Amino acid sequence: MQVVSIDDFIHQSFDFLVIGGGTAGLAVASRLAQDGNFTVGVLEAGGTANGRDDVEIPGYLARSLGTELDWKFKTTPQARLGGRTVNWPRGKALGGSSAINFMTWMRGAREDYDAWEALGNPGWGWDKLLPYFKKSETFHPPSDSIREKEDLRYDLEAFGDSGPIHISYAKEYQPSNQLYFKALNSVGVPTNSAHFAGSNIGAWTNVNNIDPRTMTRSFATNYCALAGSNLHILTEAIVQDVVLDKIDDAYRASGVRFIYKGQEHVVSASREVILSAGSIKSPQILELSGIGNPEILARAGIDVKVDSPMVGENLQEHKAIHMVVEVDPELENRDDLFFDADRAAAARAQYDRDQTGPLARISSSYSFVPLATFMPQDTLERLYSQAKDLTGVSSEKKALMEQRLKDIDKIGQMEFIFALGAAPLAVTGKGFGTLFQILQYPFSVGSIHIQPTPSEKDDPVIDPRHYDGPHGEIDLEIMLESTRFGRKVLLAPSFNKIVRQLAYPPASLFTDDEDVKTWILDSTAVAYHPIGTCAMGGRAGIGGGVVDERLKVYGVKGLRVVDASIMPLHISAHIQATVYAIAEKGASMILEDAAKYSHR
Repeated sequence: MQVVSIDDFIHQSFDFLVIGGGTAGLAVASRLAQDGNFTVGVLEAGGTANGRDDVEIPGYLARSLGTELDWKFKTTPQARLGGRTVNWPRGKALGGSSAINFMTWMRGAREDYDAWEALGNPGWGWDKLLPYFKKSETFHPPSDSIREKEDLRYDLEAFGDSGPIHISYAKEYQPSNQLYFKALNSVGVPTNSAHFAGSNIGAWTNVNNIDPRTMTRSFATNYCALAGSNLHILTEAIVQDVVLDKIDDAYRASGVRFIYKGQEHVVSASREVILSAGSIKSPQILELSGIGNPEILARAGIDVKVDSPMVGENLQEHKAIHMVVEVDPELENRDDLFFDADRAAAARAQYDRDQTGPLARISSSYSFVPLATFMPQDTLERLYSQAKDLTGVSSEKKALMEQRLKDIDKIGQMEFIFALGAAPLAVTGKGFGTLFQILQYPFSVGSIHIQPTPSEKDDPVIDPRHYDGPHGEIDLEIMLESTRFGRKVLLAPSFNKIVRQLAYPPASLFTDDEDVKTWILDSTAVAYHPIGTCAMGGRAGIGGGVVDERLKVYGVKGLRVVDASIMPLHISAHIQATVYAIAEKGASMILEDAAKYSHR
């Protein structure tokens, strides 16, 4: 990996500077450097993550949360959540969140990306984005024996075969995997045989970004091998702002100001600055640079250079809750790795010996369920009527959000994941299983902005506005009905072989809808998929977003945003694979524009 010293970095002449060495940042920087004609610099706030057990070993997922690899963000107190703050982990290391996430690899529905294009962002629909999905990945098909045993179904043509990120099925599965699918089938959720090919409705065993040759996490640092000596990475560099030069009444990005070990430095980029700091840090850096809503900037004492009202707005996040059942205590589950020293030691010895066992696998039992499966018709009609009266979003975006309440059998409104284990409830002699329930298309929208007295070291103000106002009421109603459905799945007869009883929430809760809603509000967390804070504006332009369809920041030359923040509407999927596709497409567009400029 091309990590350099501060002296080497500040004395280098760069064509492109990338702010953020995370999922998107390393991908776009490496592709630009791979071209061979450009020198690329990357500024990363964290250190290196490669070689750490809590990063590389699949079974140790989540152990890096709350460590120095995590920004450890928190939201503002959320009124509808009883004043609770909510943890928002984000990766602070080379690889970014791809170094600390849960290694889930999937795509959204065709309709999700086509909606981006429908807003006036040509080239961002499913068909045009698919080649970039494939470009990022190398799929390793499972063995015939495991494919038949676990009934693994997929469309081989939908996968890539030569990208930097290695994806695979597990080599062994928990006994709950197939029982979970039988339970779903029994309540009207079919098995999906091509979940990667544009429709994720139904249930399936998912692939993960795990390299089957080593049984370790495959993440964004893999991209660096493409780049050669043209890529220069500086870690532990805290970006203050983008340097903007005023030329003929317009601004152009010429470099980046940053802090390294207490000293301020400025480096220049002759072609472009690319902001890939993620949905939380990218809008913060734009505002610190004088790009944003004049009211927000004035409150913070920052001179307005570009009046861009949507910077930091449009924050969307998947809401998550979980239900727990008591299961057969003889079943192996993740709690053993935390609370049973002998079993944990045996699992580690097995992994070190032949890369098998509990540490070599993660949960892969997924399903995406449309509204038609769990929502009463009269409730659907009422929610659609409420959605027609919503304010605060553009008419085009509102129409697309309303459509998601009409496409009741086409798109997965709710995700359900089942895994054995429930660490907070772990009790010696008992076993537990957890059903995670994740709302995919939130109607409530929040914001991320700088503090009133900001510095580059301050966390921004993160306010997702969970369940606030009429938008939030729609989310809460959907969560209520899906919680009822989740209970139905857990108590399905085909699950009786392992499930003993509902443990959390108690079964008595379900006698009163208001009690269930209160439990949802008390239990809601997030799925770590924030998007939208520097969104593509489409036909609405700067009044509807922050960047155009080529990811160029409105009102500034030589500055782009390439990360999850450019997504204008949320998708029905974990976002990791989509972020890589955004980076691949972004790099391709940057190289296209560079070639045009060079030939003038």
